[in-house]
Order: sequence, then structure tokens, then C-alpha cells
Amino acid sequence: MTLEMGDQTEVQLPGGGVEAGESPLQALHREVLEETGWRIARPRRLGAFRRFTYMKDYDLWAQKICHIYVAHPVRQIAEPTEPHHATLVLSASEALAILANEGDRLFLQRHLR
Repeated sequence: MTLEMGDQTEVQLPGGGVEAGESPLQALHREVLEETGWRIARPRRLGAFRRFTYMKDYDLWAQKICHIYVAHPVRQIAEPTEPHHATLVLSASEALAILANEGDRLFLQRHLR
């Protein structure tokens, strides 16, 4: 999990935008590394959902397509490079209780069944 500390502190799954020329899977590896400093292996796609949210950095409302994966942690090779992010290691029940995004919680609940 990622703890994002800004105007509001939120626990999130690592994530972000898919850059030009990048696949969602490539973005997953990049975002996990940037936000947690970890390398991951064997990612498996669980699904996707739409999220409508205000993006303060861009001063606009956006529709995001969130691709959800489960993966195995390999090792932490660095500290997070994304500003105001920290790595959290939580149990499934802890994560379900504090994930800020209801879509993330739904996919975690489904995965745990």
C-alpha cells in the first residue's frame, strides 16, 4: 500500500497514469517502483473500474480508468521517489479498513474471497 501525504492523507494502492507508449502493465511496474521503491513479480490483472475524481495538480475533474492487479513483492530497492509517498505493509483486514478508494476496496474484497 501507499500512504499519500498531502492536503489529505490517504492509504491507496500504488497507481497513476499510463504514459504515452506505455501499457497498463508497464505503468504498474513503474508506478509501484516510484511510489513504494519495490520491484514486483507475477502480476495478474483482476479487472478495471471507472473513477471520477478531482485532480488538484491539474485543476480539473477527470474520468480515470483504474486497472487493478495483484502481484508478489520481490524486494525494496529504493525509497519512494514520488513526493509525499510512503510504503505501508498491511494485513488484508487492515487494508480493507483504511483504503481510501471504494473501488480499490471492492477489488481487494473480491480477491480475498
